[in-house]
Amino acid sequence: MRHFLFSLIALVMLVCTTQAQAGPVQDIMQNHRAVIEKSSRKTIEPAITALAESGLSQAQLVLEKWQSKDMWQRKADGLFFYAEKSGKNYRLIDFDSNEAVGEFPKSDLDQLKPNSGVRALIGTALVQFQLSDPDPVRRRDALTSIERSPMAEHLLPLRAAIKTETDPVLKAKKQRLERLLSMAFDKDLSTRISAIESFGGDLGVDVRATLNPLLTTRRAVVPGNTLPEGLNLAARLKPGTKELPRAEAYDMLVKSGYSAARISDAELRSALAANIENGQVGGIPVPELNTLEARDRAYAALAARGKVDPTVLATDVTAALAAHSFFDAYDEPSSVVTDAARGALRAIEQKVGLNQVLDLTLDALSLGSIYFLAAIGLAITFGVMGVINMAHGEFIMMGAYTGYVIQQIIPDYTLSIIVAIPMAFAVTFAAGVAMERLVIRWLYNRPLETLLATFGISIALQQIAKNIFGTQARPLTSPGWLDGAWVLNDVVSISYIRIAIFVLALIFLAVFLFIMKRTRLGLETRAVTQNPRMASSMGINKDKVNMLTFGLGSGIAGVAGVAIGLYAKVTSELGSDYIVQSFMTVVVGGVGNIWGTLLGATMIGFLQKGIEWLNPSNTLAAQTYMIVFIIIFIQFRPRGIIALKGRAAGD
Repeated sequence: MRHFLFSLIALVMLVCTTQAQAGPVQDIMQNHRAVIEKSSRKTIEPAITALAESGLSQAQLVLEKWQSKDMWQRKADGLFFYAEKSGKNYRLIDFDSNEAVGEFPKSDLDQLKPNSGVRALIGTALVQFQLSDPDPVRRRDALTSIERSPMAEHLLPLRAAIKTETDPVLKAKKQRLERLLSMAFDKDLSTRISAIESFGGDLGVDVRATLNPLLTTRRAVVPGNTLPEGLNLAARLKPGTKELPRAEAYDMLVKSGYSAARISDAELRSALAANIENGQVGGIPVPELNTLEARDRAYAALAARGKVDPTVLATDVTAALAAHSFFDAYDEPSSVVTDAARGALRAIEQKVGLNQVLDLTLDALSLGSIYFLAAIGLAITFGVMGVINMAHGEFIMMGAYTGYVIQQIIPDYTLSIIVAIPMAFAVTFAAGVAMERLVIRWLYNRPLETLLATFGISIALQQIAKNIFGTQARPLTSPGWLDGAWVLNDVVSISYIRIAIFVLALIFLAVFLFIMKRTRLGLETRAVTQNPRMASSMGINKDKVNMLTFGLGSGIAGVAGVAIGLYAKVTSELGSDYIVQSFMTVVVGGVGNIWGTLLGATMIGFLQKGIEWLNPSNTLAAQTYMIVFIIIFIQFRPRGIIALKGRAAGD
């Protein structure tokens, strides 16, 4: 009797607890309990839809917990909860009240583990909640999720979320995404056309990714000359053309069941060779089997005698191809939509072409600024002084390594670059002065000996750099504010480092012009360049001017090394990569003229980028073609774009 009484009390308490826990969300789940427990993608959609369209604030929590496999069912009464681990047990929390209802061992619970298909459906349903979530980060994440995997089910929730969006950036993003989805999934043709036309000339990759599937085609064949009704025809095809080779067309007939398979030409030849009798095959002399028609007649004769299996002959193939129509049809059934998509893509392609020209121009200017920065020092030592300095590239390398050493001492990248620029100038200026005093001063007007001496010095400097820093590339890290790129659109962009190098090249152009036009060193250098004897008679110390001028050119090369090191890896061979281009820049521009050097660097930059654009898979070929072009150019203009009169020009 006592046992019965306890059982009755427990039953009453369970019923009361169940009634207390019943709520609108729990009611929905209980109404779809069977399909939730089964958790099949084929049958689960009504339960998910009921939750998503319930308008209840708790529905989002249910879907999120369900998707993350954190929804549990209590075996005793079949109610659904989400749980928190509590020691060996689980604390169940009611979805409606968001309050704990007690702790239970795992044996009393069933964990719902939806498969990937069910989780995908839940994720689609969650979109409408996430698009209107109070947290802008979650709204942005929801938009990103839709962009990655757009579906027709996203369109209506997205439209509803646009009206309530308060963030102008997110609202614009939602409106753009809504138009993209309308293009692909809206059932109203006028809405789709309007959305397509709104993107005319838009350079976004997402637009092209949405438009291109609208123009996908399928290739098909039908008997006769009449095509099926309602077909959105892309093109009629003629067998035997480039678009549809004869063999491919007949294969389509075979796969479609309209014709029997024909043996290959190799099998045909093999069968004929195996049945040669007295110099004939099927009554046809072997020398006459030099055409497909003759081989087919011989094979047909063998088949008639039962020596080979029958096959389709070439004449039969021709007749079969003529009796069928081949065509490409758009997967999109509406011709109005495909016409609009073609027009939009045509406008986009034209704009993409113009922007590619702009992007190529920016790349060429960027490359030209790098060459100019590398060559500006050589324009002084070679262009003004007439010294063929093959070690100029090693001064660039020394400047880059100076920047690397400074960064090891000063960890702040911005401050280290600010310090590295004057330090690189000082180090390479001193090295240039030492080189001029010890070697170059004895070799003026002896170009061959100068070339050999400086070439030997360049090898020695490379080996010294390897002994000190090793052969592994060293990083010269740019400041954080130089990371990334200036992006104009999805086609045109240029890295901030290249912009910085471009600006630095302009700064050094201004500095060089100031030194040459406004300082005593510049005045004396120009005097020595134009008439060294007259300059000496006027009291100018020619040796001192040569020493300072060579040091100046070497110092500028060191600063160029810091800039180039931010763009390329610092190795002992860094200078070797730029010495040839530097000499070409100076020679093409005009020996001894800074404006000529600027024009030469620009021309070489555009030339190299243009050749690389025409042949993007082979950069070595671009270098070769560029050198060939410059050799031809020098034949017609041996003194460069802007010729200089004076010692450097050979006067």
